Amino acid sequence: MAGELEAGRPTWSRQIEFTLAGIGCAVGLGNIWRFPYLCYRSGGGAFLVPYLLMLVLLGIPLLYMELTVGQYLRKGPVHAMAKVCPLLKGVGVATVAISFIMCTYYNVIITWALYYLFSSFQSRLPWQSCNNTWNRPNCTDYATTSSSTSTASQQFFNYKMLERTSGVEETGSMRWELFLLLLLAWLLVYFCIFKGVKSTGKVVYFTALFPYVILVALLINNVQLPGATAGIRFFIVPEWEKLLSVEVWVNAAAQIFNSIGIGFGSLMAMASYNSFNNNVLKDTLAIAITNSLTSILAGFVIFSAFGYMSYLQNIPVSEIAVDGPGLVFVVYPQAFVTMPVAPMWAVFFFFMLLCLGLDSQFAMVEVMVTSLMDSYSKPLLKYLRQKELLVLVVCSAAFLLGIPHVMQVGIYVFQLMDHYTAIVSIMFLAFFEVVAVCWLYGVRRLSSNLEEMTGKKPNIFFRVCWILICPLLVTIILVFSVIQFKPARYENYMYPAWAQGIGWVIAMTSIIWIPLAALHTLWVLPGSFTEKLRKSIRPFALDEAELSPYYLQKRGVLEVTSNLAVISSIVPLPEKPPIQTNL
Repeated sequence: MAGELEAGRPTWSRQIEFTLAGIGCAVGLGNIWRFPYLCYRSGGGAFLVPYLLMLVLLGIPLLYMELTVGQYLRKGPVHAMAKVCPLLKGVGVATVAISFIMCTYYNVIITWALYYLFSSFQSRLPWQSCNNTWNRPNCTDYATTSSSTSTASQQFFNYKMLERTSGVEETGSMRWELFLLLLLAWLLVYFCIFKGVKSTGKVVYFTALFPYVILVALLINNVQLPGATAGIRFFIVPEWEKLLSVEVWVNAAAQIFNSIGIGFGSLMAMASYNSFNNNVLKDTLAIAITNSLTSILAGFVIFSAFGYMSYLQNIPVSEIAVDGPGLVFVVYPQAFVTMPVAPMWAVFFFFMLLCLGLDSQFAMVEVMVTSLMDSYSKPLLKYLRQKELLVLVVCSAAFLLGIPHVMQVGIYVFQLMDHYTAIVSIMFLAFFEVVAVCWLYGVRRLSSNLEEMTGKKPNIFFRVCWILICPLLVTIILVFSVIQFKPARYENYMYPAWAQGIGWVIAMTSIIWIPLAALHTLWVLPGSFTEKLRKSIRPFALDEAELSPYYLQKRGVLEVTSNLAVISSIVPLPEKPPIQTNL
């Protein structure tokens, strides 16, 4: 059974459960569809140089920072950031907002994986040929360099599963099969996390570990296929001249950042359930290194299959390699078609995607639940009675918001939300989080927190990274993200101006909390504007303000007549016996 903290906060039954949950959160679909493509496009094996350097200088120090803050303060990101830096407490609210927005459409990918999984249970895979009712005249069984044709697997994805419309202007009808699978996906998520860390801790033993069994099995199978070595060579042979491009270094930093999940609040929320004296550094290294090794392993799996397809179809690997959902739902399924026992490998692959998606989804939903419980546990439990019902409400709300993604227009909605949430919003949140913790909360205070928990201060490497290297690198990534920003598009379809406007509204639903919360902090703190500003960047200033007469008077809790009246109303003073006088 989970132990209980002094405030009744549950903890992980075993510390390994947190480590596995952290690995499950960090290792997701991006490891499969994003890293191999970036590696190929950015100089093959040469990309590993900036990638591993950014892991050491950015990924590991910032993950260490997030886990330390979560474990020490025992709060989710909303309350933790309010204590760390009251002026930037909105960063915590924004991380919850972005995680909730992402979980509404991330589960759609799990829905697609379920559709492909169930479609794979037949002797002949449905995307194997063009002899199907959904195929168009320009269908071809094999990939070609021609833009006028599309493969059988492309047409299965677009015209069978999605039944997509011509653009976001045309909504189409509901895809009821996908609607029911989305409901199934949310039921899976709910029953895996409804007991909090008690149930999540048990599920991650399977969802975090089983994908590695499938990845290794796929690799063993793929390397024996003809042409596989050519694909692997294409993946790892260094093109050193590409390291002269700043874009390659920025891509490496951004991949580390997004893959580990810095700024999403998920790992901070899960760390808040750790025992106080847990060795945070051990978990940090386990999560970050496993995440990167998984990306490299996935690269070998994907590109060995690409080499095989290149050999069969006599086209360059560069014509096959893509990133995003197209890689796992269009390109890679083509590779199964000519493999021995094709349906078995298809079932394994899509079941692996299901596991990878689920444990990342657990973490995003847990952020919302943890934050609500931290902020409103008494009123919520008064009406909902049990935490399980709160989890049900959160999952139900996210399910309803995900319904547009399972209409025929769904792929355009998905791409729009992903572009403006995962690319635009997250870098702003990360920047303000690093400023709040590394500079305003301070490296000295963070170091003493670690010493209080583990008995050891962080070494000089981590202190230098926190105070100088991490803020510098995050600022550079943010600037380049803004400079290189391109409007959302899906394949050759360009979104109209009004859709791009909706995308910016989606991005602002998370970012807007940072200035709003800053204004709220300045409003509730006592004193002149200069005094308010000075207090707002002092850690725990809001905790002190909540006991001040000024704050209590503003909230209308009581009418203040003197400081003594305030103190005695909060902590009643012991009654004194009447003074005896001789008159």
